[in-house]
Amino acid sequence: MSSTKAPLTTGRINVLAIVAVALAGLAFAGIWFFGLGILATFAVGAGHVSLNQINRKNERGRSMAIAALALGYGLAIWALLNVLTYIPVAIQQMSS
Repeated sequence: MSSTKAPLTTGRINVLAIVAVALAGLAFAGIWFFGLGILATFAVGAGHVSLNQINRKNERGRSMAIAALALGYGLAIWALLNVLTYIPVAIQQMSS
């Protein structure tokens, strides 16, 4: 009977996952106050890169990277919907 074991983690938390969560948090807070929603783009990029590093180096922080991706993509969808709802208003104002 052979059993396959999961690779051991190094115990280190991936630093880029922490950065991704911080960027996502800043983007979420900043979208309401300072227009920092653009940071969601960097949070998504850092989240994807950190997931790759976590898999390659057997580090911890996967849940943080996934949370950053979820928040980053959520903000991106929200921003897209805002733009799409603004377009008819802008067209109407231009034609008036």
